[in-house]
Amino acid sequence: MRIFFLGDIVGEPGREAIYKRLPSLRKEEDIDFVIANGENIAGGRGITPKLSIDLLRAGIAVVTTGDHVWDQKEIVDYFPTEPRLLRPINWPEGTTGSGSVVLETAKGKVGVINAQGRVFIQPPLEDPFTRTEREVQRLREDGVKVIFVDFHAEATSEKIAFGHHLDGKVSAVAGTHTHVQTADERILPGGTAVITDAGMCGPHYSVLGRAVDSVVWRFRTGMPTRFPIAKGPVELGGLIVDVDTETGQALAVKRFREIIDEATPAT
Repeated sequence: MRIFFLGDIVGEPGREAIYKRLPSLRKEEDIDFVIANGENIAGGRGITPKLSIDLLRAGIAVVTTGDHVWDQKEIVDYFPTEPRLLRPINWPEGTTGSGSVVLETAKGKVGVINAQGRVFIQPPLEDPFTRTEREVQRLREDGVKVIFVDFHAEATSEKIAFGHHLDGKVSAVAGTHTHVQTADERILPGGTAVITDAGMCGPHYSVLGRAVDSVVWRFRTGMPTRFPIAKGPVELGGLIVDVDTETGQALAVKRFREIIDEATPAT
């Protein structure tokens, strides 16, 4: 089974690029299952019910989120109606929505888990290591062998440690949140594919998807300002993992990064 994971989708540029490119990418890369982090899709902050539906209709099987999950108020009541939209699993017991889902495919069951780190990121949630490991055990007892984890975290050390913690227990762990794709994709000794950050789907000439001038001005002056979504060409960043459906182990892993709609840099 070939799984395609797309990093943080930033605003309208990111989502429009996915709508335009994903159908052909699925054919070119022979993709069986698509997962995407959608927590920045609504103007760079959060996700709405409509945008969640649009992503699912575009061919994305599961949408993950992170620390901006509740930024759009209407999403709170929508979560219980759509199991394919996930919030971090280590929110306290009783929080609306779910942090994992299992879907049936032509090649067997696929489990997806969304977790959030605790280093340099707000709000502080429960221990993701223990909570995720417990959920992995539950899924495996239910016969789910292919398990993909989106770990939404800031610190590279926490992401790397998290991948090692789950080595041999899940098929892949992809880091999200920092929007900068790392060059450390690999398969760990236990058969788990990992990457510290899958990157983003958003404006290429930007600061994490935001207009360059406004962010530079903020760093120079320290004064508050708005950070509009940048314009211009868009990069799609992600991870492609081949998984043995009998064992759940990763067979191959590669970074995906493509720049589309080449144009003059815009800030």
